[in-house]
Amino acid sequence: MAERLIVISDMWGAKKGIWATSYLVYLQQYFDVTYYDSQQLANIDLVDNSGERLKDAFLNGGVDKAIAQLMLNEKEPCHYVGFGIGGTIAWQANLQGLPMKSLYMVSTTPVGYENNKLGIPTKMVYGELDANLPPKKWFDQIEEEHEIIKGFGHDLYTYDTNIKKIAQDLLSLVTNKIKTKAKVIPIRKPLLVS
Repeated sequence: MAERLIVISDMWGAKKGIWATSYLVYLQQYFDVTYYDSQQLANIDLVDNSGERLKDAFLNGGVDKAIAQLMLNEKEPCHYVGFGIGGTIAWQANLQGLPMKSLYMVSTTPVGYENNKLGIPTKMVYGELDANLPPKKWFDQIEEEHEIIKGFGHDLYTYDTNIKKIAQDLLSLVTNKIKTKAKVIPIRKPLLVS
């Protein structure tokens, strides 16, 4: 049976999420994929769907609603990928007890202010031109795997070359299980009794 992968969209959800189809087509070959539109998770339905109004809706209760809904829907540990605000929702949900096997976040906001490690395999990807790119000091402090892609901004995940790279990363994250450090117990030779 295929590993389960939960995909959580950016703040635009399906309204501007044509790029998500590319991920789903590729990833459904390898995973049992469930897609969540972050606006639907957060129960956001704005007439004025401008970027600022949408951000305000998420930051003023929307993220909390999305987390609550996600935790109602998902009970079993599986792999997660979150784009933009979707990564924030997943990160915060894990901190609140949502079981996960791994988390891959792309252009996530505002995780840069978190100081809690998740305790699961986690990777963060940002474009070097992303206004939400956390400072290097934070990456050093949080000690989570991260990658900065040169020449791209916040929407790096919508470009074909990055779609392929991110999809391959996700496949690699799941297939290359994290190696735990095993305790080496020396084998003792039995004492010879004479």
